[in-house]
Amino acid sequence: MPAVRQTVKSMVAPDNHPMAMVVRSGPWSAAEVSSFLRDARIPVRLASSGHYPVVQSLWFDFDGEHLWCATQADSVLARRLARSDRCGFEVSADAPPYRGVRGTGHARIDAQPAAEVLSRLIARYQGDEPTALSRWLLSRVDTEVAIRIEDLAVTSWDYSGRM
Repeated sequence: MPAVRQTVKSMVAPDNHPMAMVVRSGPWSAAEVSSFLRDARIPVRLASSGHYPVVQSLWFDFDGEHLWCATQADSVLARRLARSDRCGFEVSADAPPYRGVRGTGHARIDAQPAAEVLSRLIARYQGDEPTALSRWLLSRVDTEVAIRIEDLAVTSWDYSGRM
């Protein structure tokens, strides 16, 4: 069976680089992938390359085109992505029903939107009430960077029907 390729949004960035999410395969349409990523409140597992690959779990937000994360500017992840922007990711739960999205993209590191991205992530995962963790994270915002993962190529899976 040939792979299904669906583009959620196709546009061109100022540098004429195509910006789109491409669904390579899986049972979900582009709209279903987008809905899953918007609604999921589980960390993304982000893989970066170096001497050995490393997978790290981060809070994320999906704006319909990009995955957004935040990390400290001097973190291993930020240094790796600055050297090589190619990354892999997976968003899936550890409990049944097993379903999720995995894919590849290009990560862009930017300090400018870090405070806004971190605030969005805290609200998404912790809620609007301040917590000890949210206060601690915000106390370090000056050394935080935003990670924007673009050019998403994704695959979905859903074993709900089998469970």
